[in-house]
Amino acid sequence: MALQAPSRLNPRVRAELRNPANELWLSPVSTWEALLLNAKGRIRLPVSLAEWLAQATAPLREAPFTPEIVLAAQQVPLPHRDPADRFLAATAQVMDLTIVTSDDLLLGLGTIRTMKNRGRGVEIRGA
Repeated sequence: MALQAPSRLNPRVRAELRNPANELWLSPVSTWEALLLNAKGRIRLPVSLAEWLAQATAPLREAPFTPEIVLAAQQVPLPHRDPADRFLAATAQVMDLTIVTSDDLLLGLGTIRTMKNRGRGVEIRGA
């Protein structure tokens, strides 16, 4: 979603996402969450679901949803039980990726790298 609304990203995160040396990955869980938010009316997609999905995912690599990630999701050190957050954190852990988020509950997850997107500052935590 943030890639389609770059004004919501702070300058450092925007630069990291635009850097061709960085690979951009998308978890199917993030797509599922966006579609749920649209169905609940909490966000409004500007085009049909199929068009949005094709546009939103075109520049990204699709992260797999594997049994290894499902197992890791049960063990990830989160302070809450949100299954979507658990799968996102586990995907980052298993695939050695960095989570870019403004959600404080997903920051500081031990060895899982996170990059905070909020305001002007960027904070990178983890291994």
